[in-house]
This record gives sequence, C-alpha cells and structure tokens, in this order.
Amino acid sequence: MADPKRVEEGLIGHTQVGNEEFNMDGHDHHKKEEARIYDDAVVLDPTDLHDKEKSSHHIHDEQNQPLPPIKPKTKRVATLDAFRGLTIVANDAGEAYPRIDHSPWNGCTLADFVMPFFLFIVGVAIALALKPNAMKLDFDVAENTQGGYSHAPNDLSYGVDMKKIRWCGILQRIALVYLVVALIETFTTKLRSTVLNPGHFSIFTAYRWQWLGGFVSFVIYMVTTYALYVPDWSFTVHDDQGTTEIHSTVKCGMRGHLGPACNAVGYVDRQVWGINHLYSQPVWKRLNACTLSSPSDGPLRENAPSWCRAPFEPEGLLSTISAILSGTIGIHYGHVLIHFKGHSERLKQWVSMGLGLLILSIILHFTDAIPINKQLYSFSYVCFTAGAAGIVFSGFYMLIDVWGQRTPFLFLEWIGKNAMLVFVMAAEGIFAAFINGWYYETPDNSLVHWIRRHVFVDVWNSERVGTLLYVIFAEITFWGVVSGILHKFGIYWKL
Repeated sequence: MADPKRVEEGLIGHTQVGNEEFNMDGHDHHKKEEARIYDDAVVLDPTDLHDKEKSSHHIHDEQNQPLPPIKPKTKRVATLDAFRGLTIVANDAGEAYPRIDHSPWNGCTLADFVMPFFLFIVGVAIALALKPNAMKLDFDVAENTQGGYSHAPNDLSYGVDMKKIRWCGILQRIALVYLVVALIETFTTKLRSTVLNPGHFSIFTAYRWQWLGGFVSFVIYMVTTYALYVPDWSFTVHDDQGTTEIHSTVKCGMRGHLGPACNAVGYVDRQVWGINHLYSQPVWKRLNACTLSSPSDGPLRENAPSWCRAPFEPEGLLSTISAILSGTIGIHYGHVLIHFKGHSERLKQWVSMGLGLLILSIILHFTDAIPINKQLYSFSYVCFTAGAAGIVFSGFYMLIDVWGQRTPFLFLEWIGKNAMLVFVMAAEGIFAAFINGWYYETPDNSLVHWIRRHVFVDVWNSERVGTLLYVIFAEITFWGVVSGILHKFGIYWKL
C-alpha cells in the first residue's frame, strides 16, 4: 500500500532547481541526532524543518559555547539539467537532414520535440521552484524571441520593419504557458492537502485545479478549432526577386478543417495579430503540393496552391492555448518527484502516464481523428510529445539518479545549466554571426564558412554528412566545453 506520508515538501532533501533542494536518492532516512540537523536529512514537514533550524542554534559543546549552524548541502536536479541540455542539442539537428527538420504539416520529426520538451521542462521546474518552502524562483528558459531584429548567422543585416514585425515567437509562447501554469500553482497552494491519500490517482485529485486549467485550455482549443467558421481570405506577398507584389485569395468557407489553408488556428491569428505580423516562411512550403524538392526547401511549383506563399504563425494564440497542456503535464511530473519518495513509485507514475499518452496519440493520429501536427499544436501532438518527454525524462532519471551513470551525461548537464547562453549564442547564430562579421573580401570568406566548407563538407564530400559533423563537433561539442568551463567558474545566464 502506498505510504500516506507523502507530504507537500516531499520526502526529498538535496536536489536543486535554482536555489531549491531535493534528495534524489529515493530512500526513507530516519531522523538522526540533532548534531546532523541538515546533513543528509529529510524534511518531513515545515514544522520539522523549523524545529531543526531552531535546534541548530542551541547546540552547545562541553563548555556551553554555541556551535555555528550546519548549512545544508545543495545539489541540482541532474536529470532535469541533462534533459534540458538534450533539448538544446536536438534543436540543431534539423539543420543537417531535412527529414528530421520540422515536419511540413502532419507528422512529427526530431525538431518537433524541442518546443514541447521545453514546456515540459518549464512545468517540472515550476513544481519544484514553487514548493511552499521555496526561497526563490530561479530556473532557465532557453529560448529567444523570434520576431525579427538579427538575421544571423549568414545574413549580416540587422533590423526589423515595425509594420511587419512578428509579434509571436518561442519566448512569447513559453511566457504565456509559464504565466498560466505558475499562477494556478501559486493560487491553489492553500487549497490542497499537504498529505496524499493512498492510491495511484491521489496525486491527480490533490492537484485537480492544475488539471482543471489544462482541461479548460483543451476545451477552448478543441471547440474553436472545430466550430469556428473560416471564411475566404486574401494576402499580398512579393515575388522571389522582391520587386513585384502578388495578390492571392484562398477559398475556404468551412469549419473544422485541419489542412494548411483553412484551419481555425491561422484564422484566429490573422484576426488578432493581422496578416502582416505572422511568420512569412512557414514550413508548409516544403510540402509536396508546394515544391518538387519536398521535404527540403526549394522553388515553388508553377501550379502550387496560392496558400503555399501565404504567411502562417506556428507560435500563434490558439495553438499556444493548446500548449498550456504541455506545461500542465510537465508540472505533474514535478509533483510526482516532490511527493513520492521511492524510485520505483516515481517511475511507475511517470512511465505509466508517458506510455498512456503515447498510445492515445498514436490511435488519434492513425485513425485520422486528430493528426499529430506541430503547426496546429493539435491534441494528439500534445499527447505524443508529452508522452515522449515523460519517457525520456524517466530514462534519464534511471541512468543518472538511480544507476548513478552521471559522467556520460555531464556535457548535457553543463549545457542544461547554461541553456540560455547556448541557445542564444549557438542555436540563434549570434556567435557565428559575430565571427562571420569579420570576413575577407566577401561575406562568404569568413572563418565559420571556411571551417564548415573545408574541414567538414569537402573532407567527407557530402553536404549533409559534413553539416551533421559540423553541428556535432563545431557546435555541440564546442558549446559543451564552453558550458563546462563556465560551470567550473560558477557562471550561468538566467532569466
């Protein structure tokens, strides 16, 4: 039978997210003598912690001289750092092979896991950082605004037309999901019991308000997606030379359509933000209906549908409402980490939920009920990516915290601890753009271009293999070393 003493603070003592501490050993330690107040202790409840802190100031030696309090040991959640580092690394993978780049429409590739994995991480971190005895909310959000400004790394131009600025982006989505999930977590602290009742589903009932918030976002998304009427719409773009304006009209007049042209997700963004403020290079241009080069980028077919040239916002309003579910599932995994003291109990909760989400998503996708679609952030996509995140997180937990295989994943931990730095400087191309800015005669004759071409591509006589090796050794390995050095000196970029 499950132990009813799973309290709000959890039977965990020394793992840290930001300045928060947790114990990942999974063992139920007995209270020791007061001289070991903090060393390897387990905080059973807030009064227990208070009593221990108070007694630490009253311990005296043989001459009745007070001893200084013993400071707690600190240790970050290695699993969460490594998982965050893996997500950063995966963000660069699609550059090498188009088939693992973002799916042009239905389906899910490696690159499509990055956004929901980050939202999952945000959810886990919120649960840990907003525990009742939390002192400070401090964790990394490793994303950058994708609205304009820098056009790095290959295009050295800088600036943005405010008339066409993209209002949405990755950071904006993370901010909204974080805001909703964190507010629910904050305002429901006093509404839930500090002790879980026995039973597999007690964790769900204890945090019913969080799940209610996720359910509301699900209802809003589903009702709007399938019930909103999408009329015909028009747009204007320039040709490939950027000189001639092309005016096009997309025929719709329907409800519940999940294709590129007439879905409710795009319609909501056109109405709320305005068509000029949407992403102008959507991945659907790599669809076979648009280009013969599919799934790679290429020139549009002569008879390509008009919507192939149209803008579409992949981080729009309605799809971001759906993304709240990713954060909700992530915070559930954090709650399990807090409440359940044993490795087996945690893994049982995590793996069962992850497998259940994967099975549900696969059924929905292959029955064509709700296809997996990153651009729409469909419900099946939420389930598929959250389930995968749960399984990968559980795998890392087994390897790192249960079996103690931490050394092979240290570079991921280092990257995860400095995720903001690595994403902005590497994935967004800021560092490469700085190096490219110093060139000889032509912009293509820079150090970065020379290394990529002569050290990797020409040696292997393959653009794809060379690019993949460049990403592994010149980007991932390089930033792993940089992150390790910064970690050695305790230097971290944070929000």
